[in-house]
Amino acid sequence: MMASNYNAKEEDGHQPAAIGHGGAETVKNKKPDNTAFKQQRLPAWQPILTAGTVLPAFFVIGLIFIPIGIGLFVTSNNIKELEIDYTGVDMSSPCYNCSQSYSWNSTKPCTCSVPFSLDQPFESNVFMYYGLSNFYQNHRRYVKSRDDSQLNGDKASLKSPSKECEPYRTSDGKPIAPCGAIANSLFNDTLELYYIDPNGSRTAIPLVKKGIAWWTDKHVKFRNPSGNDNNLTVVFQGTSKPVNWRKSVYELDPSDPDNNGFINEDFIVWMRTAALPTFRKLYRIIHKKPNMTPTLPLGQYILEVTYNYPVRSFEGRKRMILSTISWMGGKNPFLGIAYITVGSVCFFLGIVLLIIHHKYGNRNHSADIPS
Repeated sequence: MMASNYNAKEEDGHQPAAIGHGGAETVKNKKPDNTAFKQQRLPAWQPILTAGTVLPAFFVIGLIFIPIGIGLFVTSNNIKELEIDYTGVDMSSPCYNCSQSYSWNSTKPCTCSVPFSLDQPFESNVFMYYGLSNFYQNHRRYVKSRDDSQLNGDKASLKSPSKECEPYRTSDGKPIAPCGAIANSLFNDTLELYYIDPNGSRTAIPLVKKGIAWWTDKHVKFRNPSGNDNNLTVVFQGTSKPVNWRKSVYELDPSDPDNNGFINEDFIVWMRTAALPTFRKLYRIIHKKPNMTPTLPLGQYILEVTYNYPVRSFEGRKRMILSTISWMGGKNPFLGIAYITVGSVCFFLGIVLLIIHHKYGNRNHSADIPS
């Protein structure tokens, strides 16, 4: 770039202002000042894309993304997962009779047993999830229907919940605790797992119910109201249980004060709403055994379900999921497929552009050279 001298005022069209008889300026110039910023003369850099820079970039991206994608895909496939649908839609399903009830507050619980088998053992920690389909937790009014101050233990909000909780704000003239549509629709099925020994006897699989919620939710966002020596029965006196609940919030786990009331981990997990209508939430953890035996050996199992949660009214489905995890989390082949796809496309484009450059690049370069 060659520099040249110029008169900035002449270039910008500056002319001496006309002076009247009184010496005052009669013509006002509205042009911007002659500065580098206002006249857009600031130094700038623009990349010049050439074959020498574009082609290596495509090949490098392809060579990096493809191995990463293969690693992620293989890792995801090594995660063992089993899904059991126990909605009871078909008449042959063990839970068909239970699914016919649409009542949330049925006083008589309905139980059903779903047999299944594991074709391969599950090692390490095994995570049990419950899954729901066609349940829109991401609905705007549903997501807003809660009182975070009440869930954080604020006594004023306990007695006077937020109006966002309507129509689940009060019941029989008493404030609902916890209020809102999210809490009112708490998942309340009970799932138990049994292993069938070769001799036909049943062995209960120990399911750990603590440690399933996020630490920040358990210790920061959710707290029980203080006072009365942490006697939750007294603390929640004067409040009403949610309409669709069978018991009050202080009866969720009375045997464990650290898992009762607003800090009950099943309740906390449910209150973290899902983004999609088909989702799963962590229900229990099956810890790895200290010896070398598998956490869940292959064989026959029975899933005992206390069927409380009606889903057929909105054409939903319920399922239980058993899954192991890896360093990348649960089973999710999408990330590996995405890396492989992007890497393959970049590598393919690099080859195509290399062929085009080799075939036409020299010809164009020769045409630019004057004879």
